[in-house]
Amino acid sequence: MATLNDIAVAAAINILTAFAFFVIFAILRIQPCNDRVYFPKWYLKGLRNSPLRSGAFVNRFVNLDFRSYLRFLNWMPAALQMPEPELIDHAGLDSAVYLRIYWTGLKIFVPIALLAFSIMVPVNWTNDTLEHSNLTYSDVDKLSISNVPTGSPRFWTHLVMAYIFSFWTCYVLKKEYEVVATMRLHFLASERRRPDQFTVIVRNVPPDPDESVLELVEHFFLVNHPSHFLGFQAVHNANKLSKLVETKKKMHNWLDYYQLKYSRDPSRRPTLKIGWLGLWGKTVDAIDFYSSNIEKLGKEISVERKATTSDSKYVMPAAFVSFKTRWAAAVCAQTQQTRNPTVWLTEWAPEPRDVYWDNLAIPYVALAVRKLIIGVAFFFLAFFFMIPIALVQSLANIEGIEKAVPFLKSVIETHFIKSIIQGFLPGIALKGFISRSALERRSATRYYIFQFINVFIGSIITGTAFQQLNSFIHQSANDIPKTIGASIPMKATFFITYIMVDGWAGVAGEILRLKPMIIYHLKNFFMVKTEKDREEAMDPGSLGFNTGEPQIQLYFLLGLVYAVVTPVLLPFIIVFFCLAYVVFRHQIINVYNQEYESAAAFWPDVHSRIIVALVVSQLLLMGLLSTKQASRSTPLLIALPVLTIWFHVYCKGRYGPAFVKFPLQEAMMKDTLERAREPNLNLKDYLREAYIHPVFKAGDDEVAETDGGSEDGRLQEPELVPTKRHSRKQTPKSSICSDAPLLNQAVSSLETSNSL
Repeated sequence: MATLNDIAVAAAINILTAFAFFVIFAILRIQPCNDRVYFPKWYLKGLRNSPLRSGAFVNRFVNLDFRSYLRFLNWMPAALQMPEPELIDHAGLDSAVYLRIYWTGLKIFVPIALLAFSIMVPVNWTNDTLEHSNLTYSDVDKLSISNVPTGSPRFWTHLVMAYIFSFWTCYVLKKEYEVVATMRLHFLASERRRPDQFTVIVRNVPPDPDESVLELVEHFFLVNHPSHFLGFQAVHNANKLSKLVETKKKMHNWLDYYQLKYSRDPSRRPTLKIGWLGLWGKTVDAIDFYSSNIEKLGKEISVERKATTSDSKYVMPAAFVSFKTRWAAAVCAQTQQTRNPTVWLTEWAPEPRDVYWDNLAIPYVALAVRKLIIGVAFFFLAFFFMIPIALVQSLANIEGIEKAVPFLKSVIETHFIKSIIQGFLPGIALKGFISRSALERRSATRYYIFQFINVFIGSIITGTAFQQLNSFIHQSANDIPKTIGASIPMKATFFITYIMVDGWAGVAGEILRLKPMIIYHLKNFFMVKTEKDREEAMDPGSLGFNTGEPQIQLYFLLGLVYAVVTPVLLPFIIVFFCLAYVVFRHQIINVYNQEYESAAAFWPDVHSRIIVALVVSQLLLMGLLSTKQASRSTPLLIALPVLTIWFHVYCKGRYGPAFVKFPLQEAMMKDTLERAREPNLNLKDYLREAYIHPVFKAGDDEVAETDGGSEDGRLQEPELVPTKRHSRKQTPKSSICSDAPLLNQAVSSLETSNSL
């Protein structure tokens, strides 16, 4: 078991590591050659000029102002100076609300820690239960509930504190939910015009033997939304074309590299081997090789582009449908379109930057099957990952192994090595395995489940088994639950080391941006020829919500679970939230580039996961007290998870709709104001190329043609096209589409009125 000295060694190592990262960052960030690495957001906004363009030659690369090195921590107050409204304008609502997750953690845990250390720690410390037991423990565990004797009336203190901590957490969550919901509605109301405000995406368009998807979409919305339908943009399966374009861009990069290399040494033509990984095979001229391949790819791209835009088999049963007003788009996106709820599915179109085009090219049914397969694969991944977790825990619990296998004692009893292993290795080993789940970036919920099962539950179960291995061997099976119940609070020492390594040092390492810096300088040296190339070499990165937020939720879970049973863990979590808030605020202001804007649509998930952590903490406390024979106090805890779940249902009903639906009242207000301010607005031109696949856009040099190509998905204005459904005369009414006869009648009536 880790002692106070072991934890002190671990804390010193991680504090020194974090401080070293901050010092290195302070030196690197003020060097002119690294300006684009540590301030890329300002370059992308056009608000910062490169220091490499002016001054003496040495000053362009090295900062010779030694006074600036003395102010190496001035970035911290600078990161806190920007007010939240300005931060929203600068980085978007998503970034500002993401920072509120850390702020919420501080609001919850600072008062809880003060109360726990003033009441809970004395109650736990003033006992001698562990000293008279056969359990493996340390002096840190004397601060936990495990040190309270079985059946003690002191457990009433833990019960009362559980209620206070739960009520305080719910109060903070309610206030934050209310604030974020208000921020979202205000942001949407004051936001500038965007294409997604007028657009919905329709999916699962039913097949028809007489009409194409384009004709079906046009007829359907002309009939059902005749006064508000503006036009639509078809969805083409351009995945193959995108891969060809991406391959061509990579070859262009290599061609630029070899051309730059040749320009520096014209006496020698660069060569390469065309075998596996360039290690063997025929040696060819590199410039000629890539030039000829780029020419071939250009022809393939031209053929594929023509097929994609003209062949009906490339048209997917989906489309982006635009309306004349926000009100009409809101009505369409939030209502069922037909009697059959499985066809003509409409929802708000994502922001153009947020569209994941690869998935749009997958049929609706095939996408559901893929989700099922991924879910099954994730299940096996999450539970089979227990094996390396058990290995990590075997390293993290030395004394338990010593008692069961005494001959290893001489090897691992060295004080310094023991302190390093107990305080440093568990977090690194566990963090290394967890990073594999980065493949699940698109699913924050799965990542959170993975963290919950493996990092929390897995560490407790396997850690307890190794930690109390000697007790398990020498006691009856009936006493094992009691041993586990007493050991769970004592696992706080492992999680403390994990928080220090993954949290403290990990957050400090985030600001260093070592990998982006190395890649930028490599590109800058080998591939950059123009200022545009230099801008493309920058890698500002992004918040990575799908992996970052579940990691934050792990700290919420640990804090809420151990607040009552082992309060000594709370200061370490508070330090993490403080560091992370400052570091990520700096990164959002200066580094990260906002990839899309969802107007904080992720907050209900944040709220739900904190509620889950709160309920888990209450259930674990109930189980723990039941092993302590606290028969009088334990039943009173049953009401706590019930009240917490009721609170979650209330918040979901009260504030949840603001994150799912757009109020028609707000839509009408924005439409009215826009008509008054811009009466001559040409909305068709504004939306014409909003939802075209990136490979079709006119600015894409790789595939765009001078004549703009044929119909490639641009906004198609509605024109009354006579229906081709002649087979309807012999087709039963219930076939293909239940509303088809009505559609025919409506279109015919429209044709007649137009002819008159």
